[in-house]
Amino acid sequence: MKRLVVVGTQWGDEGKGKITDYLAQKADVVVRYQGGNNAGHTVVFDDKKYSLHLLPSGILNPKIENVMANGMVINPKAFAAEIAKVDQFSLYISDRAHVVMPYHIELDKAYETIKKDVKIGTTHKGIGPAYSDKSARIGIRVSSFIQEKKFHDELKHLMILKNKELISLGFPELNFDEVFNEYKTYADLMRPYVIDTSYLLNEFIEQDKKILFEGAQGVMLCLDQGTYPYVTSSSPTAASVPVNAGIAPWLLDGALGVTKAYSTRVGEGFMPTEIKSELGNKIRIKGNEFGTTTGRPRRIGWLDTVVLRHSKRVSGLSYLAVTLLDVLSGIDELQIAVSYDLDGQTIDYVPADIDDFNRCIPNYITLNGWQEDITQVKSFEDLPENAQIYLKTLSKLVKVDIAIFSVGPDRLQTICVKDIF
Repeated sequence: MKRLVVVGTQWGDEGKGKITDYLAQKADVVVRYQGGNNAGHTVVFDDKKYSLHLLPSGILNPKIENVMANGMVINPKAFAAEIAKVDQFSLYISDRAHVVMPYHIELDKAYETIKKDVKIGTTHKGIGPAYSDKSARIGIRVSSFIQEKKFHDELKHLMILKNKELISLGFPELNFDEVFNEYKTYADLMRPYVIDTSYLLNEFIEQDKKILFEGAQGVMLCLDQGTYPYVTSSSPTAASVPVNAGIAPWLLDGALGVTKAYSTRVGEGFMPTEIKSELGNKIRIKGNEFGTTTGRPRRIGWLDTVVLRHSKRVSGLSYLAVTLLDVLSGIDELQIAVSYDLDGQTIDYVPADIDDFNRCIPNYITLNGWQEDITQVKSFEDLPENAQIYLKTLSKLVKVDIAIFSVGPDRLQTICVKDIF
């Protein structure tokens, strides 16, 4: 495959950054196609940990062309902080991407505050309000942001509106001069990287370059196909790549779905297989399951193949990559959800209505676990028999072949079963 999408199949945090970093060793281009700095990719190489929030995962390799595409919403202040930590890189930013401003962040906090018990559990990064402005056709695009006078005039008008809204919600207004003077310095920093990335990507395709597309979050947080309203404000599915990157859909060769060997979720919303016993806490600690962006502890659950099949249907998965398999070592019995019971009926889908989903009771199969430390294995055949059975069962239930599995955080602990890129 020359043009591959790396997709999260659960609620995000599946290890997409690690898998993208691994595959990027063969890539010419890495494209981030949606989301903002509410996402977090952790990449570990040579015992060094890199936390990326906005920048594409290929940014650590100076030989890779990195693209922040038009489907993103970019916080310039966060961009400035993140790019300062990278030495040599090649980067392009879409002139059609939207900009996250301070009032988006304040409004995000305000909306969550007034929702109280029905809050979504956002990261308070302003992502939802920025996408709302994009849909309402009042957002500031990068093309305007880097033109000082145009940015000044658009911001002046918008801050009158946004300050009125903040005051009405009981939040203090922002000072225009302070915001403008700070953010025009970020515009100066971003300007050299700004280009029509759709034009660029199509040139790369004509040159037959190998391109990886990566999103933020996972399919279950998709605005359309996820567990609405407990979702993000864009679509992380492979189906959203063409519009969010400006290429034709038939130019994509396939999608690699990344799943943990178990389930996790950050924030509010129902997770059918959640483990509420002490075992869940043990897995959380062993897997270091704390949010890259927020530090919040992730909720832990058994692997849910209803969710994976949902992701396969709505996003299209050519292969699977299974991460954090090593975390399950030492557990005597492992459960996998194969269907749900909803009001006495067995179902094999994720209900659209959140109240219906909340009533779903998972049906499990139980497999024997393994006790061996698998962090040093170099092939599928090196795995203990029960670990092999676990992966084979997962693949059979989802009806998608496993191409990659990982047994630790380092790039060298990633094992390729099928050569797909």
